[in-house]
Order: sequence, then C-alpha cells, then structure tokens
Amino acid sequence: MIKKHLVFSLVYVLIFLLVMAAVAMHWQKFNYAIQPCATLALLVVFCLSTQLKGRFHRRLFTGLVFALTGNTLFLLHAYNPSYDWYGMIGYVIFHICYIRAFYLDFLSAQELDKKGARIAIASCAVVFPSFYFYLRPHLAIMKLPVLVYIFISALLVMMASFRNQRVNATSFKLVIAGVIGLVLSDAILVFARFVQPFDLSALLVVAVYMIAQYLIVMGGIERKLIHTQTPV
Repeated sequence: MIKKHLVFSLVYVLIFLLVMAAVAMHWQKFNYAIQPCATLALLVVFCLSTQLKGRFHRRLFTGLVFALTGNTLFLLHAYNPSYDWYGMIGYVIFHICYIRAFYLDFLSAQELDKKGARIAIASCAVVFPSFYFYLRPHLAIMKLPVLVYIFISALLVMMASFRNQRVNATSFKLVIAGVIGLVLSDAILVFARFVQPFDLSALLVVAVYMIAQYLIVMGGIERKLIHTQTPV
C-alpha cells in the first residue's frame, strides 16, 4: 500500500514532521499555515485516487472537509474562544459523515459477522460509558456536549467494526486502526483539558490525529466491497 502511494506518503511525512516541529517549538503562526496542509493533502490524494465515484467516497470526502474546518477553527481559538465550539461542531459533523460512509459498507451485507458485531457493541458499551463517568466530575457545564461527542465516537468505532468481512482486509484494518486513533486522540485531548494537563499533550494529540486520518484515507482509497447487495 505504501509503495502505491509512495510520493504522497513522503509528502505527508514531511508535513507531519513540520507540524510536529511547529507544535513543539510553539511556532504559532507557522502552525496556522502548515497544520491545515495535512488535511488538504489528504483531500487532494483522496479525490484524485477515487474520483469520488461512489457515495462512500463522497461521504468520506465531505467528512474530511468538515475535519479541515473544525481543525482550522480549533487553531484559531486564541483569537476568539467561541471558535472552540464551532470547531467541536465541525468535528461532530465529520464524525457523522464517516459513520454514514461506513454504514454503507454495513448495508452491503447486513447478515455477515454477527459475532464480530456483538463483540464491537459490547466493547463500546463498556469502554465509552466508563470513560465518560470517569470524566464527568471534571466536566462542569460541558457534561452534555462531551456525552454527545462520546456517544458519536462510540458509533464511529462500531460502524468501522461492522465493515469486517464486507470489504477487503486491507481497507478494514487501515480504517479500524485509524478510527481507534481518532478516538484515542480525542480522549487524550479531553483528559488533558478537563482532568490533568501534561507536558507534550498537544504534540501527542496532533501526532495521533494526523496518523489516524492518514490511515482512514488510505483505507478509503484501498476499499473494495466483497459483497454488493446494495448499490454503494
């Protein structure tokens, strides 16, 4: 997979390293310019590679657009704290776009892998509520927004899991790894903001997020449906 997208992967690694340097060295203005370039690069390669031919690709592309919007708004929160709220809305929308894309793969063969689906549902039913109840005493007025965000994140993980046996193994593994990375990035961010700030938290959040988005986009590009009971 890396060999097929070698040039893009090298460009993305370069952007990744520049973003890491900007965050670590607190080059704020440079970070404003370079960090959105990562998502822009993903948008371009995804569009060129898939031509956005199917509903799956269009929904994933739309999700990336909202991810770019949300990320940019988060970057600009120093100018206006309300941008954090708008950025969160952008992130919620991009999660929903990803969920809708993955749901199409589930629809292609709903009766497959019921055991795997039960494991995914049970795991999410334990992990996500547990994390929320751990956070809840620290959230103050943010209890409801964080609850909604965690619920949507759980749906995202479940829908990514439901793609198993419905798409090729490469796409499934890349996407599920990327989705877990997204959730981990969000969890680190929430923990550092509401529970206990720690050194390098910003660097860790951005690094995990960028890797996660790369994996999801590569998984979307490599996607091949195994079962096509519905047109997706």
